[in-house]
Amino acid sequence: MASTAAAAVASGTGCYSQTSWALRRLGGGGTLASAATRRRNFSVSAAAGFDNQNREYVIVGGGNAAGYAARTFVEHGMAEGRLCIVSKEAVPPYERPALTKGYLFPPEKKPARLPGFHTCVGSGGQRQTAEWYKENGIEVLYEDPVEAFDGKTQTLKTSSGKILKYGSLIISTGCAAARLPEKIGGNLPGVHYIRDVADADSLVSSLGKSKKIVVIGGGYIGMEVAAAACGWNLDTTIIFPEDHIMPRLFTPSLAKKYEELYEQNGVKFVKGGLISKLDAGSDGRVSSAILKDGSVVEADTVIVGIGAKPSVSPFEAVGVNNEVGGIEVDSMFRTSIPSIFAIGDVAAFPLKMYDRIARVEHVDHARKSAQHCIETLLTSQAKAYDYLPYFYSRVFEYEGSSRKIWWQFYGDNVGETIEVGNFDPKIATFWIDSDSRLKGVFLESGTSEEFSLLPQIARSQPIVDKAKLKSATSVEDALEIARSSL
Repeated sequence: MASTAAAAVASGTGCYSQTSWALRRLGGGGTLASAATRRRNFSVSAAAGFDNQNREYVIVGGGNAAGYAARTFVEHGMAEGRLCIVSKEAVPPYERPALTKGYLFPPEKKPARLPGFHTCVGSGGQRQTAEWYKENGIEVLYEDPVEAFDGKTQTLKTSSGKILKYGSLIISTGCAAARLPEKIGGNLPGVHYIRDVADADSLVSSLGKSKKIVVIGGGYIGMEVAAAACGWNLDTTIIFPEDHIMPRLFTPSLAKKYEELYEQNGVKFVKGGLISKLDAGSDGRVSSAILKDGSVVEADTVIVGIGAKPSVSPFEAVGVNNEVGGIEVDSMFRTSIPSIFAIGDVAAFPLKMYDRIARVEHVDHARKSAQHCIETLLTSQAKAYDYLPYFYSRVFEYEGSSRKIWWQFYGDNVGETIEVGNFDPKIATFWIDSDSRLKGVFLESGTSEEFSLLPQIARSQPIVDKAKLKSATSVEDALEIARSSL
């Protein structure tokens, strides 16, 4: 299956949790729940103060989507005494993109830290600290993930043995980092994966003691971590199997420009590199990466960024999409089981404008899917989710950086590409199909007005004059040509 930025698909369906608590296969067939049956009658008195097992609404997962879902419950006056969030993390939901960006800056360069980036500050909203959840009557179970559920009795069981009966269930479990096998050194001390703040804390501790780091993977995680490592003045090498960085989005020409910028910051690339194993030194800590061709790259810290897998367990029986992974939902995030929804990274949903099922791993989708789902649940809304794929990255933003990078992409990266600009600092890439329709657009270092134009262009998919676009003498001219085609 062709991989595009809009699909952002990760393979795999997760692992089954082993538990002695009996799980029942659910009925309901393959059709998704109708609007009339999306909620089962289930009431719980707010005055009960959660003294019993009953919860009217339960969100499983404590990531971005959970935080924005909680805000939507509050906005509709349906949170107090009714909503429970069950999380494996020790802190309330936060804006996860910070973990591979500002959180990794060295101490003297003003790194991001909690509570500074709790949801929903990333979209200009209120900072939802633990006190915010208490003030709004929302129960949050920290470090107590769900291990099993019974759909027939609407019951959940957490790792601590707590039993919860839900009226409506929102699955917001996100993804887990893809890991290197333990037998090749994937779990050695000094080998890091980043999915939560505890992971990031561990990495920061290692960076403070490191001299040479290896980043495995040339995608978002790899490029953002490597940029942050430059702020620590570390010897940094990125190893990946493809011909260039960001292969699911960047064209070879675009990738070359970013690679040159990284090299100017001292980063080295090993392209076409396949990991054979990670070796340990005499102290048991990782000391090098051994490649399939026998070459050795020394490292005292290794960061693995090779993708993620949707965390569907223990909800496999709800219905997993075998093509893109994740829990399959309809255009209002309803699963095949009445009263059960899925949002964010774990949801396999209809990408309406491109007529395909997709699973999008991005904070923008996490926020918007959460809001759409909860409004569907709490109101008479029956509007289909019509998402426009959006991706961005911001790197080299620490104090003292010679150049800050900020790019945005909207749409679908399919068709012929036209590149305009010379990366000083702007560059734009346009994807145009065989009918001359503009399908996707990428822009580096745009103004706020220019960035705001991108979603308009990508959603409208106008027919453009390719000859004019190719002859554009500047990014500004190219964007004006695209604007005039709307």
